[in-house]
Amino acid sequence: MKFMKTIAEINEKIKLGKAVIVTGEEVIDIVREKGVKRAAQEIDVVTTGTFGPMCSSGMYFNLGHTKPRMKLGGGRTTLNDVPAYTGLAAVDLFLGATAMPDDDPRNRNYPGEFNYGGGHVIEELVAGKDIRVESTAYGTDCYPRKKLSTYINIKDLNECVLFNIRNSYQNYNVAINASDKTIYTYMGVLKPRIGNANFCSAGQLSPLLKDPLYRTIGIGTKIFLGGGIGYVAWPGTQFNPGVPRTDKGVPRSGAGTLAVIGDLKQMNSRWLVGTSMLGYGTTMSIGIGIPIPILSEEVMINAAVPDAEMFATIIDYSDDYPNMKPVNYGEVSYAALKSGKITIKGKEVPTGSLSSYSRAQEIAGTLKEWIKAGKFELTQPVASLPGPDSGVKFRPLNERPIEA
Repeated sequence: MKFMKTIAEINEKIKLGKAVIVTGEEVIDIVREKGVKRAAQEIDVVTTGTFGPMCSSGMYFNLGHTKPRMKLGGGRTTLNDVPAYTGLAAVDLFLGATAMPDDDPRNRNYPGEFNYGGGHVIEELVAGKDIRVESTAYGTDCYPRKKLSTYINIKDLNECVLFNIRNSYQNYNVAINASDKTIYTYMGVLKPRIGNANFCSAGQLSPLLKDPLYRTIGIGTKIFLGGGIGYVAWPGTQFNPGVPRTDKGVPRSGAGTLAVIGDLKQMNSRWLVGTSMLGYGTTMSIGIGIPIPILSEEVMINAAVPDAEMFATIIDYSDDYPNMKPVNYGEVSYAALKSGKITIKGKEVPTGSLSSYSRAQEIAGTLKEWIKAGKFELTQPVASLPGPDSGVKFRPLNERPIEA
């Protein structure tokens, strides 16, 4: 008979203080020592973590009504000079992590520094700082006010929600630069003639690499998000599960992503950090941790995959990536990437990570302690994420000319 557990059974053990929780790093040695079957019987939850730049992130919030009332929708609102999206309603707004002040020189002074943007505003708001609001509106009979200059603080907002539509990428490219000049990308500064190689993943601690076939992570999964509690809301944008995989199901290139949501008021600015990418733009570095319930031996096999058995694709960001050429420089394991150097075409190349492994360890450890203390129970997903055989894939833009 096949060994199986349920989330309800694991939650009951959590309530009784009897659940066995280990991190995605710790489980690797346990399985090596005890084998998959015994480890799956003994371990109830494996915790994961990742911390790094994640675009496609932002917050929506409600300001509350002014006196007299003012319709911000259709007008213009800035937060510390960073424009927010007003096209939702009278006083509902959305601020994206990559938004920038109008007077930022961008790349006119190349490479641009991009010192401040939406991610920095979110970090400061969560830290409890006052944020300056400037709004103009066209005025209506029921919303007559046309101008607002004030400060807001997170403790005074009606609702303030972190809503990120593409986070926690399941594997990603290793970025190199094969050209003769330095280039500035969202993967960091890349030196000419393959002078360095940058990657961005926690590897053996990364949530979707420890549940590569989405057996336990789905819509409604409760997670560590920004230092507080959040949930998986939907598959993230650019969700692309049908990529080549190893014999253990680990994708060999970028695959799944997650849309996540949570109450910003109970998060922590240590885990939501405004980030500047030289020559590229602004974003936000985000901490995410997801518990993986060990429901079967198959789940345990995936959760115990080490860095040496996870591979990323090496891509040239000077030509192949920007021009969407379907070529690469081969694959490399995360064990090699984390060693500090890899070999590309016979050349030894230093590596660098945009993702913090020490922070990922801290997140996985924190989530482990929350569960052990009974402060965090697991949720049963209300729906699964599309699997590798679902036919779901990321499609590039179908450019159609517009006739004059």
